[in-house]
Amino acid sequence: MSMISTPDRASRRSLLKGVAAAGVGLAAAGAGAANAKSRSPANTGKPTADRLTLRDGTSLYFKDWGSGPAVVFSHGYPLSSDAWEDQMFFLQQSGYRVIAHDRRGFGRSSQPAAGYDYDTFADDLAELVEALDLHDATFIGHSMGGGEVARYVARHGQGRVAKVAFISAVTPFLLKTETNPNGAPKELFDSFRAAVQANRSQWNLDVTMPYYSFNRSGAHVSEGLRQNYWRQGQATGLLAAYHALGAFSETDFREDLGKITVPALVVHGSDDQIVPLEISAKLTAKLIPHAKLVVYEGGSHGLLHVDKDRLNADLLAFLRA
Repeated sequence: MSMISTPDRASRRSLLKGVAAAGVGLAAAGAGAANAKSRSPANTGKPTADRLTLRDGTSLYFKDWGSGPAVVFSHGYPLSSDAWEDQMFFLQQSGYRVIAHDRRGFGRSSQPAAGYDYDTFADDLAELVEALDLHDATFIGHSMGGGEVARYVARHGQGRVAKVAFISAVTPFLLKTETNPNGAPKELFDSFRAAVQANRSQWNLDVTMPYYSFNRSGAHVSEGLRQNYWRQGQATGLLAAYHALGAFSETDFREDLGKITVPALVVHGSDDQIVPLEISAKLTAKLIPHAKLVVYEGGSHGLLHVDKDRLNADLLAFLRA
């Protein structure tokens, strides 16, 4: 049974007032966006314990645990760095320094009016990597985070990169086009955007069933995982939730992947109902010169949690190789 309660009538009235107020706030944010580049925050590029102010004023939240070789994680949609907690805890205990950020508009990072595209996501990641002065780091991306890793390499090179890993990633290109006939039609992603606008809270809960393959016969449904996904998804701002759908579905990473020459690990579940194996990992592994493809038979999109023990072992072996 879901633990999300339905608000009473008075609460709904308060909620509607809050939405109206939020609309005014969004309008004000849009009006101020033109002046964002003119601002130069005093602490730009100087990370605190868990915050970095980017050049455009966006506040980026991040976690930085442990010491040793650096491992940098990029999370999926519509989640946050919390999605990586099982891998971060395991690898920190194994002697690695683990870093993960909440992408702009997601989780605890601020919610600017613009910048929800992969060039910006990659540049934000580069600012964090430079601010922390990371070298010989392994970059690991899950779902839409895989695209962030690919675009980071394409735009900023491999000077700080030792290895890369793609877990259930959206690469190389999800959208159906003349040059990508096996992709998904735009209408599918339009329906996702409509769901975000219509009832984002319910959609974030409903999608957990195919996300973790809990809708399969005999599946052991974890309400805790469903609620944790919902919690992270609702913490993400509306602008990020809406515009990131277009970013990860319409961005072509084929040329980006071809620029990766460091060792690469590609992991995907054969029963991934969110990003099907045939149009993603199998093609990604072919486009990267030194990639190893590992398929988890029956694995879902939610490998980070459902198959965490196997994934943690595979990541550790890859890091030590």
